[in-house]
Amino acid sequence: MRFVHFCIISLLTALSPVRALTYRGADFSSLVNLENSGITYEDSGVTTKFETILENHGANLARIRIWTSTSNSQYSLNYGLALAKRAVAAGMTLLIDLHYSDTWADPGHQAIPSGWPTTLSGLNTQIYTYTNSIVKAFAAQGTPIQYIQIGNEINDGMLWPVGRISVNGYSPLSQLLHSAANGVRDASSTTKIMIHLANGWDGSAVASFYNQIFISGEFATGDFDILGFSFYPFYGTGATYSALQSSLQAMVTKFGKKVKDVMVVETDWPAVCSGVALSDTAIPISAEGQSTWVAGIRTVLQALSGGHGVGIVYWEPGWVGNAGLGSSCADALLVDRSANNKGLRSSVDRRKPP
Repeated sequence: MRFVHFCIISLLTALSPVRALTYRGADFSSLVNLENSGITYEDSGVTTKFETILENHGANLARIRIWTSTSNSQYSLNYGLALAKRAVAAGMTLLIDLHYSDTWADPGHQAIPSGWPTTLSGLNTQIYTYTNSIVKAFAAQGTPIQYIQIGNEINDGMLWPVGRISVNGYSPLSQLLHSAANGVRDASSTTKIMIHLANGWDGSAVASFYNQIFISGEFATGDFDILGFSFYPFYGTGATYSALQSSLQAMVTKFGKKVKDVMVVETDWPAVCSGVALSDTAIPISAEGQSTWVAGIRTVLQALSGGHGVGIVYWEPGWVGNAGLGSSCADALLVDRSANNKGLRSSVDRRKPP
């Protein structure tokens, strides 16, 4: 097998804060599958494990997705457990992202896993048991979960059609989130629970969700600890810093003394792109632009009242073979794919300044 080397960029400029964010993260869930295909990574000409490179350059949070599939190539629990061991050994905190599906869960896809019940009562029991077992499994191997997402981009609910808001309203989803949260709380007193929505810049949609999801006897404000959002420049020209600032601050104000911190847990910016309308035309399409984009998010989070903006996660910075990262751009990676250029791009170093 031919081993292909890729080199990393650097987010030092992007995340050299005046008030340092607590978490500077990366979702590198695809890593083991990439390694199995022959991909390796270099830093300063030395082949090094990717998680070590990220940590050496300042990343301190690993976001790892878990699907309900039993195949390691499809982000099974065993796959996630093994990757978590590596991340923790490299010195990172864990954010585990439960999709509650055999495949991708996002605003357009939230399929009930094969073999799971298809009634609300059955799913409430299943999601409790499953979530509880996940938290216990990570603790049992010595890598307890610090943060856990109970669902991925659940703007229109999850476990469709039962938990789909646009079909059945908010109550089924509220019940399912309450059951999942109980599963976490009964397994761990320290794991913090995150609710994750796409399009964190869309203040109207975010407010609508949080104005309706809390139902007496079902999901309550005490059932979760942190608000997570995706913020991409590809999927709507409304994804501006000012819109993000307004949306996130409104949530911080809404929850007030209930103390909900905020993270942007998915973002990226292209180094190579043409023919795509991005939400900020002032930022260059380059490695420098990647740093600028993330720095702008950092500034938004720093400005949230009470210091509630705590972290940023770059989504899949090393996913060679999927360089557009779901967009129509050619390359949003933080690794240099050029065969002749083994140097660092200027956007992966996430260390605090001296």
